[in-house]
Amino acid sequence: YAKMATVSPSFNIDSPRWDQSTFVGRLKHFLNITDPRTVLVPEEELDRAKALVESCRAGLVPPGSSQEQLLYAKKLYDSAFHPDSGEKMNLIGRMSFQVPGGMAITGCMLQFYRTVPAVVFWQWVNQSFNAFVNYTNRNAASPISLRQIGVAYVTATSAALATAVGLNLYTKRAPPLLARWVPFAAVAAANCVNIPMMRQQEIINGITVTDENNNELGRSRRAAVKGIAQVVLSRITMAAPGMIILPIIMERLEKFTFMQRIRVLHAPLQVLLCGGFLLFMVPAACALFPQRCSLALADLEVELRDSIMAKHGDKVPYVYFNKGL
Repeated sequence: YAKMATVSPSFNIDSPRWDQSTFVGRLKHFLNITDPRTVLVPEEELDRAKALVESCRAGLVPPGSSQEQLLYAKKLYDSAFHPDSGEKMNLIGRMSFQVPGGMAITGCMLQFYRTVPAVVFWQWVNQSFNAFVNYTNRNAASPISLRQIGVAYVTATSAALATAVGLNLYTKRAPPLLARWVPFAAVAAANCVNIPMMRQQEIINGITVTDENNNELGRSRRAAVKGIAQVVLSRITMAAPGMIILPIIMERLEKFTFMQRIRVLHAPLQVLLCGGFLLFMVPAACALFPQRCSLALADLEVELRDSIMAKHGDKVPYVYFNKGL
């Protein structure tokens, strides 16, 4: 790491570098932590980054550490460790893996959409990938059993396959472009099932809400519903541009003679183009809503609202919680 000026006494490693109340600030934040290059960082370096972040939190900044070094360590920490538990996330489930993983799967879904066996296979691969991502980025304070994970996985996969196969058969006589949009319809339908099912414990038992100073106030099911709804919308938005615009591009390109001669390269081309869309859309979709979500006290369950008012009066107008990604 380059040696810079000594760390400022007022430096707080957990303070956001950019204003998280604005979309642009959140976009800069997620461009930083979803950087796909971080998936290549060795495990040992990630562990060192975590140790450095925890030392900094405890006020024990190693001698000679620069602010640039601490910020890079925080970037690695945020990209690889869960914000609730602090545990290292599996590689496939990290948001920084969304570009390399998502571009390969999405590109293949868009290319191999004509036959039912191909549709079934790639939708299954996609839902398996989504299951990893949804489980990894859940609110970690709400445990989920293996049985519930299995039910969520089977339900979401079934929804995706039913949508994809049904629409695939329905669009046989429709314009070719409509058939190319079938994978997006299946992905959108599956997200509406997969994420709530994978995070059902949050809806059943509620998630922990805090005041602005992170003091726990109780558990809220309404907060869980709001957070999960925002995640569903973000995931659909993440996939939409590539899966809607790219079929239009490919439909026009394939009319050219040179494209008809290099059919074997169509799949790699779609994968690369998907990567271009996802490189921007992953952080943009994550930035649609603040990760530290808020809910007005008046919108909470009556019991929780009354409990908070009894203890704090009108000093807590909003509660806060991690909505997950």
